Amino acid sequence: MQKNWYIIYAKPKTEKKVAASLSKRKIENFIPLNSRTVTVFRKKKIQQQPLFQSYLFVYIHESEIPRIRTIDGVINLVYWKNKPATVSKDEIHVIKEFVANYTDIKTEKISVNTNEPAMAVDHSKSSRFGNILVIKNTIAKVKLPSIGFSIVAQIASQNSLRAGISFGEKEMVLQ
Repeated sequence: MQKNWYIIYAKPKTEKKVAASLSKRKIENFIPLNSRTVTVFRKKKIQQQPLFQSYLFVYIHESEIPRIRTIDGVINLVYWKNKPATVSKDEIHVIKEFVANYTDIKTEKISVNTNEPAMAVDHSKSSRFGNILVIKNTIAKVKLPSIGFSIVAQIASQNSLRAGISFGEKEMVLQ
Protein backbone atom coordinates (compact mmCIF):
# COMPACT_ATOMS: atom_id res chain seq x y z
CA MET A 1 0.00 0.00 0.00
CA GLN A 2 1.36 3.41 -0.94
CA LYS A 3 1.21 6.70 0.88
CA ASN A 4 -0.83 9.63 -0.45
CA TRP A 5 -1.28 13.26 0.45
CA TYR A 6 -4.68 13.80 2.08
CA ILE A 7 -6.42 17.03 3.08
CA ILE A 8 -7.38 17.47 6.74
CA TYR A 9 -10.19 19.81 7.75
CA ALA A 10 -9.35 21.28 11.16
CA LYS A 11 -11.14 23.59 13.56
CA PRO A 12 -10.67 27.25 12.59
CA LYS A 13 -7.43 28.84 13.82
CA THR A 14 -6.03 25.50 15.10
CA GLU A 15 -4.05 24.58 11.96
CA LYS A 16 -0.64 25.18 13.54
CA LYS A 17 -1.56 23.23 16.71
CA VAL A 18 -2.80 20.29 14.64
CA ALA A 19 0.40 20.37 12.58
CA ALA A 20 2.47 20.35 15.78
CA SER A 21 0.47 17.37 17.10
CA LEU A 22 1.00 15.50 13.83
CA SER A 23 4.74 16.23 13.89
CA LYS A 24 4.94 15.07 17.51
CA ARG A 25 3.41 11.73 16.42
CA LYS A 26 5.96 11.57 13.55
CA ILE A 27 3.32 11.97 10.84
CA GLU A 28 4.55 13.90 7.82
CA ASN A 29 2.41 16.99 7.31
CA PHE A 30 2.44 20.28 5.48
CA ILE A 31 0.68 23.50 6.34
CA PRO A 32 1.28 26.18 3.72
CA LEU A 33 1.93 29.45 5.51
CA ASN A 34 1.42 32.75 3.77
CA SER A 35 3.68 35.63 4.77
CA ARG A 36 1.63 38.81 4.89
CA THR A 37 2.90 42.30 5.54
CA VAL A 38 0.70 44.01 8.10
CA THR A 39 0.96 47.58 9.41
CA VAL A 40 0.56 47.80 13.18
CA PHE A 41 0.97 51.20 14.83
CA ARG A 42 2.82 52.55 11.77
CA LYS A 43 5.27 49.66 11.82
CA LYS A 44 5.31 46.91 9.23
CA LYS A 45 5.29 43.34 10.52
CA ILE A 46 5.34 40.05 8.68
CA GLN A 47 2.71 37.58 9.88
CA GLN A 48 2.61 33.88 9.02
CA GLN A 49 -0.98 32.77 8.40
CA PRO A 50 -2.30 29.53 6.92
CA LEU A 51 -2.81 29.87 3.16
CA PHE A 52 -5.93 27.66 3.17
CA GLN A 53 -8.15 28.42 6.17
CA SER A 54 -8.76 25.26 8.27
CA TYR A 55 -6.91 22.96 5.83
CA LEU A 56 -3.60 21.16 6.09
CA PHE A 57 -2.05 18.18 4.33
CA VAL A 58 -0.80 14.82 5.63
CA TYR A 59 1.23 12.12 3.89
CA ILE A 60 -0.11 8.79 5.18
CA HIS A 61 -1.37 5.35 4.22
CA GLU A 62 -5.15 5.04 3.93
CA SER A 63 -5.11 2.64 6.91
CA GLU A 64 -3.85 5.50 9.15
CA ILE A 65 -6.93 7.69 8.58
CA PRO A 66 -8.77 6.59 11.77
CA ARG A 67 -5.65 7.52 13.79
CA ILE A 68 -5.68 11.04 12.26
CA ARG A 69 -9.29 11.62 13.30
CA THR A 70 -8.40 11.12 16.97
CA ILE A 71 -6.03 14.11 17.02
CA ASP A 72 -7.41 17.10 18.90
CA GLY A 73 -8.51 19.86 16.52
CA VAL A 74 -9.10 17.58 13.53
CA ILE A 75 -12.73 17.60 12.38
CA ASN A 76 -12.35 15.13 9.51
CA LEU A 77 -10.63 14.51 6.22
CA VAL A 78 -11.95 16.19 3.10
CA TYR A 79 -13.95 13.71 1.02
CA TRP A 80 -14.66 13.63 -2.71
CA LYS A 81 -17.19 11.11 -4.06
CA ASN A 82 -17.26 9.17 -0.76
CA LYS A 83 -13.47 8.72 -0.71
CA PRO A 84 -10.82 10.77 1.07
CA ALA A 85 -9.60 13.45 -1.33
CA THR A 86 -5.99 12.99 -2.40
CA VAL A 87 -3.58 15.60 -3.69
CA SER A 88 -0.74 14.73 -6.08
CA LYS A 89 2.88 15.10 -4.97
CA ASP A 90 3.41 17.55 -7.82
CA GLU A 91 0.70 19.89 -6.56
CA ILE A 92 2.13 19.76 -3.02
CA HIS A 93 5.56 20.58 -4.47
CA VAL A 94 4.10 23.49 -6.46
CA ILE A 95 2.40 24.88 -3.34
CA LYS A 96 5.67 24.61 -1.36
CA GLU A 97 7.63 26.40 -4.10
CA PHE A 98 4.98 29.10 -4.54
CA VAL A 99 4.84 29.81 -0.78
CA ALA A 100 8.64 29.93 -0.63
CA ASN A 101 8.94 32.38 -3.54
CA TYR A 102 6.01 34.75 -3.00
CA THR A 103 4.36 36.70 -0.18
CA ASP A 104 0.86 38.14 0.21
CA ILE A 105 -0.68 35.20 -1.64
CA LYS A 106 -4.41 35.15 -2.26
CA THR A 107 -6.59 32.11 -2.93
CA GLU A 108 -9.47 31.87 -5.37
CA LYS A 109 -12.07 29.12 -5.51
CA ILE A 110 -12.36 27.26 -8.81
CA SER A 111 -14.60 24.46 -10.03
CA VAL A 112 -13.24 21.01 -9.10
CA ASN A 113 -12.58 18.36 -11.72
CA THR A 114 -10.17 15.68 -10.50
CA ASN A 115 -9.76 14.14 -13.96
CA GLU A 116 -8.40 17.38 -15.38
CA PRO A 117 -4.68 18.10 -14.94
CA ALA A 118 -3.63 21.57 -13.83
CA MET A 119 -3.83 23.90 -16.80
CA ALA A 120 -3.34 27.52 -17.82
CA VAL A 121 -6.02 29.87 -16.68
CA ASP A 122 -5.26 32.33 -19.46
CA HIS A 123 -2.62 32.73 -22.14
CA SER A 124 -0.11 35.27 -21.05
CA LYS A 125 3.50 36.29 -21.34
CA SER A 126 4.76 33.11 -19.66
CA SER A 127 2.94 29.91 -18.88
CA ARG A 128 3.78 26.27 -18.25
CA PHE A 129 1.37 23.37 -18.58
CA GLY A 130 1.06 20.56 -16.04
CA ASN A 131 1.38 22.31 -12.70
CA ILE A 132 0.91 25.81 -13.98
CA LEU A 133 2.77 28.97 -13.42
CA VAL A 134 1.11 31.80 -15.30
CA ILE A 135 2.76 35.19 -15.13
CA LYS A 136 1.01 38.19 -16.61
CA ASN A 137 2.56 41.60 -16.03
CA THR A 138 3.24 41.40 -12.28
CA ILE A 139 0.88 38.58 -11.24
CA ALA A 140 1.83 34.91 -10.78
CA LYS A 141 -1.02 32.38 -10.71
CA VAL A 142 -1.18 28.61 -10.22
CA LYS A 143 -4.36 26.58 -10.70
CA LEU A 144 -4.71 23.53 -8.39
CA PRO A 145 -7.72 21.52 -9.64
CA SER A 146 -7.54 18.67 -7.10
CA ILE A 147 -7.85 21.16 -4.23
CA GLY A 148 -10.36 23.45 -5.92
CA PHE A 149 -8.28 26.61 -5.54
CA SER A 150 -5.91 28.72 -7.54
CA ILE A 151 -3.24 30.73 -5.77
CA VAL A 152 -2.29 34.21 -6.92
CA ALA A 153 0.59 36.46 -5.91
CA GLN A 154 1.76 39.93 -6.83
CA ILE A 155 5.37 39.99 -8.04
CA ALA A 156 7.44 42.62 -6.26
CA SER A 157 9.46 43.92 -9.22
CA GLN A 158 10.28 43.19 -12.83
CA ASN A 159 13.71 41.86 -11.75
CA SER A 160 12.06 38.87 -10.11
CA LEU A 161 10.72 37.81 -13.53
CA ARG A 162 14.24 36.92 -14.62
CA ALA A 163 14.84 34.63 -11.66
CA GLY A 164 14.89 30.88 -12.20
CA ILE A 165 11.87 29.31 -10.53
CA SER A 166 11.29 25.57 -10.38
CA PHE A 167 7.73 24.33 -10.27
CA GLY A 168 7.07 20.61 -10.28
CA GLU A 169 9.65 18.51 -12.06
CA LYS A 170 11.02 21.14 -14.48
CA GLU A 171 12.89 24.36 -13.99
CA MET A 172 11.86 27.44 -15.87
CA VAL A 173 13.63 30.74 -16.41
CA LEU A 174 11.14 33.54 -16.92
CA GLN A 175 11.97 36.31 -19.36
